Amino acid sequence: MNLTVRGIGRLLTMTEPALPDAAVVVREGRVAWTGPAAKLPPDAPEQVLDVEGACVVPGFVDAHTHLVFAGVRRDEFVARLAGQPYDGGGIRTTVAATRAASVEDLAALALGRAATALSNGTTTMEIKTGYGLTPDDELRLLDVIAMVGARSPLRIEATYLGAHVVPEGRDRESYVAEVIETLPAAAARGARWCDVFCDRGVFTVDEAHRILSAARDHGLGLRLHAEEIARTGAAALAAELGCASADHLEHVSAEDARAMAAAGVVGVLLPTVTLSLRSQAWGHAAILRDAGVQLALATDCNPGTSWCESMPYAVQLACLAMGLSVDEAFRAATLGAAHSLRLDDVGHLGQGARGDLAVLTAEHEADVVAHLGGRPVLRTIVGGELVN
Repeated sequence: MNLTVRGIGRLLTMTEPALPDAAVVVREGRVAWTGPAAKLPPDAPEQVLDVEGACVVPGFVDAHTHLVFAGVRRDEFVARLAGQPYDGGGIRTTVAATRAASVEDLAALALGRAATALSNGTTTMEIKTGYGLTPDDELRLLDVIAMVGARSPLRIEATYLGAHVVPEGRDRESYVAEVIETLPAAAARGARWCDVFCDRGVFTVDEAHRILSAARDHGLGLRLHAEEIARTGAAALAAELGCASADHLEHVSAEDARAMAAAGVVGVLLPTVTLSLRSQAWGHAAILRDAGVQLALATDCNPGTSWCESMPYAVQLACLAMGLSVDEAFRAATLGAAHSLRLDDVGHLGQGARGDLAVLTAEHEADVVAHLGGRPVLRTIVGGELVN
């Protein structure tokens, strides 16, 4: 937990301009000092990592994932490549496989994905339920998420997403009531957030309003899947309720983006989903940015529309397909994502922040964006400890 990182060719702290020829001191898991290597404190920790000129950035914060699932959605993927549109229905395939898997099997699968994320520089991750869709199964997934947090170096933020889809054969009204009734138990089992998939063919704006209002009454923070498939008014609802984030947003309007900005709602971009769905809607990042919305990036790791554990890949797509600058994309993948989770001690390397760092396999962060298909992260450090 005490570590000196030196030999840094370029350091991005997200709190000040990039520093050349820098060093970082971590004490008891927290950043104690950053600055020019020539001014390294004489009492810096004896345990030293020399990164030999590499660029170092804060550990990535993946603000939207569905990491706990079993099975694959191969048939859906192949059908989509053949031109079949996505309507959210494939979630039910994953629900069946996930319900059939044991807790230990689900934990093992999720931990494997978590290890891949760590190797790609992710140090904080939000994980949603949503593949259970009964009270018992959703609460079981929260138990699995807690197991991932206990067995992995990742810092985990748990989200209850009982309102992922309406289960087949269920009455909508009774299911919405069931989701609301499960909120106290979800909070007691470790959920910090509540999310709703509010979109065409899933949950309506009115249903999302009812669920999220109840979640707020039970002390849960609010997140929202919004405007992925069509414009429904979900982004405006996120602004009305003061959600911490609205995610996806491919079909957000300029008016609703301005409302999000005024309400302090972070816009979480999920470029791997846009790519996987073969959508032409790449312009929403510019709409959000022009409206003054703070941006975040995430992988949306899931079996159907974004089978991806790599935040650097999300950064690459954000730059090359969405038009973000390199600085904007790295900031969105660290500080912006942390803000979407209302965390103030990750996503940056200011004094007192967690000692979470990603050592890039490059001298400059722009090289990670330019080098497609390479290995973007050399080492990952969590709380001052080398984990990869």
